[in-house]
Amino acid sequence: MSRADTTGSAATVVAENIGGISSTEVEIPPGVTVLTGRNATNRTSFLQTIMAGVGSTDVSLKGDADEGSVELELDGTTYRRTLSRTDGTVSFGGEPYLDDASVADLFAFLLESNAARQAVVRDDDLRELLMRPVDTDEIKAEIDRLERERDEVESELEAIGTLKGELPGLEAQKSELVSEIDAKRAELEDVEAEIESMDADVDESRAEKQELESRLDELRTLRSQLDDVRSDIDIEEESIASLRSERAELQETREALPDAPMGEHEQIERDISRLHEEKQQLEATVSDLQGVIQFNEEMLDGEQSAVGGALDPNDGSTGAVTDRLLEDEEVVCWTCGSEVPEERIEQMLEQLRDVRQGHTADIREREAELDELRSEQREREEQQRRRDQVEQQLTDIENELDDREARLADLRARREELNEQIETTESAVRQLESEEFSDILERHKEANQIEFELGRLESDLDDVTDRITEIEDRLAEESELQRQRETLQSELEDQRTRIDRMEQEAVEEFNDRMADILEMLDYDNLARIWIERVQRTVREGRRNVEKTVFEMHIVRTTESGATYEDTVDHLSESEREVTGLTFALAGYLVHDLHETVPFMLLDSLEAIDSERIADLVSYFSEYPTYLVVALLPEDAQALSPAYTRITEI
Repeated sequence: MSRADTTGSAATVVAENIGGISSTEVEIPPGVTVLTGRNATNRTSFLQTIMAGVGSTDVSLKGDADEGSVELELDGTTYRRTLSRTDGTVSFGGEPYLDDASVADLFAFLLESNAARQAVVRDDDLRELLMRPVDTDEIKAEIDRLERERDEVESELEAIGTLKGELPGLEAQKSELVSEIDAKRAELEDVEAEIESMDADVDESRAEKQELESRLDELRTLRSQLDDVRSDIDIEEESIASLRSERAELQETREALPDAPMGEHEQIERDISRLHEEKQQLEATVSDLQGVIQFNEEMLDGEQSAVGGALDPNDGSTGAVTDRLLEDEEVVCWTCGSEVPEERIEQMLEQLRDVRQGHTADIREREAELDELRSEQREREEQQRRRDQVEQQLTDIENELDDREARLADLRARREELNEQIETTESAVRQLESEEFSDILERHKEANQIEFELGRLESDLDDVTDRITEIEDRLAEESELQRQRETLQSELEDQRTRIDRMEQEAVEEFNDRMADILEMLDYDNLARIWIERVQRTVREGRRNVEKTVFEMHIVRTTESGATYEDTVDHLSESEREVTGLTFALAGYLVHDLHETVPFMLLDSLEAIDSERIADLVSYFSEYPTYLVVALLPEDAQALSPAYTRITEI
């Protein structure tokens, strides 16, 4: 499994006014770096410094400063981040290593308050947390696009299939036309031979013969024109009938489409805007709460060092140790200045955490309602688009009907005109005919008719040949269209199963890593911890939906070797911490952060015994380029001496 794209050179971190740090410069080599020291020695603040350089905003500015900065140098490139406080709000600037560090915040920066790490303890929605970085709307939009392209290709293939059925009939028609043309040409040759023989035997007036032939030519031309007009009339009548049928179908389609009033569209827009604003406000509140919680946690860490001072006999203080401990049972509140029991502050923090969790649940509810409204909005927009399309098609058909009916009227008028001209010409021919020329005139008329029929047959042959060529050209596109359809279908399947595959991969990653870690750490009677994907009916917004959830199972063994299923509530603090860290590692691997984020950060591991911490650090160190761990001195002693140690920040 490859690491983040770095050359393995040391990283340099320079920071000012971050957390509790005034100023520092630290070099971090590849591999494991251990930040060792007592509480309130800026270890967590330094981890925040790295987070800020990578791109996180889950970072606090020093309490007495209005500006701070971080410079992170990696492989010869320096990334700079600035923090500034205005009206109590901290804003970020500069160009960090990542444009968006939200996934890194979830699965790489594993401080005590990390959401993925705490998900097991808080009974959060594990599936939602792991899939949060996945843009499901983008996946749905891509599926819609691929389905439209596939449908277009399949329509073309269906049309080609229809053309295939047409081709044998056209080939037969072509063969028949060729035979008829050959027969007509032979017939015309026979008649022309008779005319030539008659011309040799009959002595006639050249002028009279020329006028008769001119009239016959005119008659032939008029009949040809009349035949063309009749054919055009048939075509127009068929087209008009087809257009009227299509118009009726479209009118039925239009009637079947639901009519969404504009007010409903505007109401959906307003609801979306309102929910989006509520979600932003909740997110801002959660962010503010996170800052307050984190600040108070750091202040409590600082106050806890006073207990160590009370127990130190060399600190120069007088009085009994118990007296000094009693003096430290109360601390000065850093918000109001009064003395309050430390337990009260812990209770207040727990209440704030509960409020934050409640707001987080509200955010998820708003997101579900937004997804539902956006889906409804897309459906209504599609209905409106279809209605507009049908209306436009109806307009086009009405216009085409008007044009074709006008042309049909012109053609019928032209037909009447030609019939009158033919009748006049035939009368003139009859006047020129005489008994002496009756036979030869009949032969000329017969030849004219044969030539007319021959011309029509040749025109039909040209039309059939052109149609065959057109179909053959279309058939040549079939293999490419089939290839396109297969490619689109493959891409569709990939998109449709993408979320399912990611869920399956997440479960497998957690189960595999958890099995490795439990075997390595050897907890008493804890046989297995694993996640199962199940379907549940849950309430989202205003409806019940089927949803995939991740159920965690705890399997223990009795002294006799029998197994039974336990609950997360019964896990020890150490077991819970290890499970939460393993869940975060699964997310880290599923989202390929080992390829994009060079740092993994670990903090607040005191609930795990030192030997297990050492094994856990060794296991985690396989994935990131830089693994930075904050530990107490007694826990750090159990780690390999080959690891880099930093004792002063």
